Amino acid sequence: MYSFIAYVKVEKKYSVHTIISYENDLRQFFDFVVTTFELNSLLNCNHQVVRSWVVSLMSAQNMATSVNRKISTLRSFYGWAIKKDKISINPMLKVTAPKKPKKLPVVVPGHNLQRLFDQDLKTLAEGENFNSIRDHFIIELLYSTGMRRAELKNLQIHDVDASRKEIRVLGKGNKVRSIPVTDDLLLAFKKYLHIRATVENVTGSALFVSENGKPIYDKMIYNIVRRKLSGFTTLSKKSPHVLRHTFATHMLDEGADLNAIKELLGHASLAATQVYTHNSISKLKDVYKKAHPDG
Repeated sequence: MYSFIAYVKVEKKYSVHTIISYENDLRQFFDFVVTTFELNSLLNCNHQVVRSWVVSLMSAQNMATSVNRKISTLRSFYGWAIKKDKISINPMLKVTAPKKPKKLPVVVPGHNLQRLFDQDLKTLAEGENFNSIRDHFIIELLYSTGMRRAELKNLQIHDVDASRKEIRVLGKGNKVRSIPVTDDLLLAFKKYLHIRATVENVTGSALFVSENGKPIYDKMIYNIVRRKLSGFTTLSKKSPHVLRHTFATHMLDEGADLNAIKELLGHASLAATQVYTHNSISKLKDVYKKAHPDG
């Protein structure tokens, strides 16, 4: 073990943090090996010993990310041992890492968004200005279409077809898709377009611009969304992608077909869209518990 630590320190020149992690992981594994299997060397371990350790770690409620890091340490150690001819069979070849639990998409509750839109309309009624009209349109557009931040940033005025009630979006891989829009969204678009025409120094046809006439950028969109959501949700994440997740989840909750949502989001495969079913299933379980007599 000490020869390996010296190797990663001197030859590989790993960081102090990595070296300490390696040393701690190997010491922990060695203690397990001695206590459980009465072996006096890590070089005498086979894949069954390693698997037993992984099981014990998972049973002790260690997170999958932590266990995977420890497994990575053993892979490095036994890979080194093979290269140095200290062992003939690598026990890690038959060891698989536990799967990390999938993180469910963060979603803004519908009533929170409704409060936001109501407040926006009240604010606009009291006095309209360029930023308030543009920012309201951005939030409504992200939530109503589920488009990505980059897709919104790259929108051109001619991408909005009011007569057909749809928006042309250039997505990943330069794939173009059309997303239907509501009358409310078209109204917000026309109101924004009207005030956009009053901005000086605008060149080109970028749909969204700043007060100085330049096209908006990614960080600006993120800041607008974060600021708008901050007063209406306690979620730690307040990004354009959260509104994309919210769009998809709310559509699914209202009975939209999964394949239709896939097309609206511009996903290449249905697998990427299926993550939203977990949120909807959770909601169904809550409804069941509240409504069912035996719930």
